[in-house]
Amino acid sequence: MKNTIKYLRRSPEFDLTQQELAEELGVSRSTIHSIESGATPSGHIMLKISNYFNRDARDIFFDDDVAHVEHKRGEK
Repeated sequence: MKNTIKYLRRSPEFDLTQQELAEELGVSRSTIHSIESGATPSGHIMLKISNYFNRDARDIFFDDDVAHVEHKRGEK
């Protein structure tokens, strides 16, 4: 699973090391490294990350092999 954590973490808005982000989230630095390298985190950790960065989890975690289709309310 791909993600934008490294980009968000290094952005001027946050400017964090892996260790600093890990401490903020209550996980290990190796967990952050693994996730940034493509490991799929648990749903609990995904929520922690999305809450920390104040973004929807779907804006952070994605899979290029999955097509995203939006439906308007009432459409099938």
